[in-house]
Amino acid sequence: MTARRRESFAERRERKAEIEDPAVVLEAAARFLEARARSIGEVRRRLTTTGYRADLIEEAIVRLTELGMLDDAAFARAWLESRDRARPRGERALSEELRVRGVDRTVIGEALDERRASAAAVDDPEDEAPPSADEAAAEKLLARNARALARVADPRARRQRAYALLARNGFSPSVCATASAAAMADTSTDALDVSPPD
Repeated sequence: MTARRRESFAERRERKAEIEDPAVVLEAAARFLEARARSIGEVRRRLTTTGYRADLIEEAIVRLTELGMLDDAAFARAWLESRDRARPRGERALSEELRVRGVDRTVIGEALDERRASAAAVDDPEDEAPPSADEAAAEKLLARNARALARVADPRARRQRAYALLARNGFSPSVCATASAAAMADTSTDALDVSPPD
């Protein structure tokens, strides 16, 4: 009995480069989209890495866009909504995540503008000015990490940890300072100093 030799990555790429049927590439792209929504850049990168011909990849992308299965604007909006709900991040981090996924800067800018507009549209009769989208996301992130922050006994160190947590997650220095001070104001009178930690 002879063992069957596995096809190497290079051999698979070579075999796929010889494919001339656009339906095969379209099917491969559709399978890639089964797990979750993807950007056009992600689909293009995946198909290119797999070894399909560039002209067939572009045909598949055009067809999937016509079918509504690929839409970078919808992908960016869904990405931002998902992040705001599950893993809050600042605009800087969100923008970078979308850029890495191949979303165009103008599409990212429009999606972030919509995010800001939807946060400003929230009517709360008790608030004179509703928090910005980043401020709301920062509050949510600090609330999720409240137990860990509460274990830090020193109020100044606790505020510094809150600030650092927000900064690591892509929030601007002003949002970090404001949100960390506001969150610590509930537990400490020392939280009124909102200057960034040294």
